[in-house]
Amino acid sequence: MKKVLLLGVVLSCTMFVKCGPKIANNNSSNSDKPNALSEVDPMPFAESITADELKEMLYVYASDEFEGRNTGEPGQKKAAEWLKNFYVEHDIPSALEDSYFQIVPESFFRAGSGIKASENVVAYIEGSTKPEEYIVISAHLDHVGVRDDGEVFNGADDDGSGTVGVLEIAEAFNKAVEDGYRPQRSIVFLHVTGEEKGLYGSRYYAENPIFPIANTVADLNIDMIGRVDDAHKDNENYIYLIGSDKLSTELDSISTAVNNKYMNIDLDYTYNDENDPNRFYYRSDHYNFAKQGVPIIFYFNGVHADYHKVSDTPDKINYPMLAKRAQLVFLTAWELANRPDRIVVDKEVK
Repeated sequence: MKKVLLLGVVLSCTMFVKCGPKIANNNSSNSDKPNALSEVDPMPFAESITADELKEMLYVYASDEFEGRNTGEPGQKKAAEWLKNFYVEHDIPSALEDSYFQIVPESFFRAGSGIKASENVVAYIEGSTKPEEYIVISAHLDHVGVRDDGEVFNGADDDGSGTVGVLEIAEAFNKAVEDGYRPQRSIVFLHVTGEEKGLYGSRYYAENPIFPIANTVADLNIDMIGRVDDAHKDNENYIYLIGSDKLSTELDSISTAVNNKYMNIDLDYTYNDENDPNRFYYRSDHYNFAKQGVPIIFYFNGVHADYHKVSDTPDKINYPMLAKRAQLVFLTAWELANRPDRIVVDKEVK
């Protein structure tokens, strides 16, 4: 996550092949049976998001090999290439004619910042009956680089946890497609760059959208979902939700209903308060969508002692909770993608 004061080898990894229960062994397109999704239980697909797979991926993504993923630097570009390779290996299409990279030019960054050109990584699954409406699932791929003494800021929670969460969610949706249950609306998997420098990658996408902002139904943004903060030492089964009711009361009610039906995670709205001094609503990538009138939900585990320190390492991640939280995001996206009507925006942009 971006601080309030902004901070002035492609690896191969064998991904586990998930063996969760299947709803049907049917590879036909969901466009041939558009009513089937109303009868489909999405939990088997959600349960394909596992703690073991998230751990395996995060130990790669938050390793020293990616040199802290500093925007525009070689380590960040290795990370972007690794993300692209994941989508290629899982046959999840690019949103950009197979390049997967939306280039953010050097000129877009603040003059004199020294930040080099970078790239967002964007994949998507085309919808069946409403392909021109889009659900965006986002996380930032960058972090803050290497300390002066050579110690790497691995950024396991910030935002390695969100990054691998998006990958697992993408794979879960792809499993549904392989079983013949293509989502009705299109799902966009957006890994943005430059968040730590000032939300640059998400702003670039929002101002230069690959898919029309007017047709973007919602952005579900994941920024730090792998840890347990001090306020929840006695109850790790929680997630902070921020922004779910800011533009659409319907989105907030859908989010609550999905959680109550499937996950029963404690939804903590502490940081959703307009008077909260942390102002987290304005500090991650969802805000660039919200400014454009797109309803958002920001999923967040809260800050901890390792935030923006070299000690934010993958051994400190609570992988079972990371899996549960990613499952919640998947199930919420599933509902948004497959409900008959697009959610209504009934509040003004703030």
